[in-house]
Amino acid sequence: QVQLVESGGGLVQAGGSLRLSCAASGSFFSINGMGWYRQAPGKQRELVAVIPSVGSTNYADSVKGRFTISRDNAKNTVYLQMNSLKPEDTAVYYCNADIKGRGWSRSIYWGQGTQVTVSS
Repeated sequence: QVQLVESGGGLVQAGGSLRLSCAASGSFFSINGMGWYRQAPGKQRELVAVIPSVGSTNYADSVKGRFTISRDNAKNTVYLQMNSLKPEDTAVYYCNADIKGRGWSRSIYWGQGTQVTVSS
């Protein structure tokens, strides 16, 4: 099966920066879209940013201009550069990927999440 592993979370002061990484491993044919979601306590999981295999990126209004999503297809990795962090950005961040399997399947996979905490 496919595994997504996030890294780069941690504690940072408001105004600081973090860079999250998510690497996909396992057996699959290709990765289509990749993205980042986040979930704070008491809130629903929300989309942060997505990057398709072809086309433009998309961002939530709350992070637009501060966050940048990118990917390295050779490494099967998606990144989220987070600048000008605010306390409201505090959440568990989850990586996801739309993956085409070798058996002509297509499934959405999720990482286990990485905690981002922004102090004021």
